[in-house]
Amino acid sequence: MPPVAITLEGSAATPDEAAAVAAAIQRFQADTALPPPPEKTGMNPWLRAALVEGVNAKSAFGPGDPNDPF
Repeated sequence: MPPVAITLEGSAATPDEAAAVAAAIQRFQADTALPPPPEKTGMNPWLRAALVEGVNAKSAFGPGDPNDPF
């Protein structure tokens, strides 16, 4: 996150008040930021399950021919 900067030109805020506002904005950004995506480790769980079960893409689904309309 980029740092928050507040200018005091034309403002009635004191430097301490401006610093407090900047800190509050930074804290809000940190509290509401999305968590980083999980690191990819190991094998895709769907691929692993298919390999464990011995499934392949060319096997027929259920009894009969899947291309047969009847």
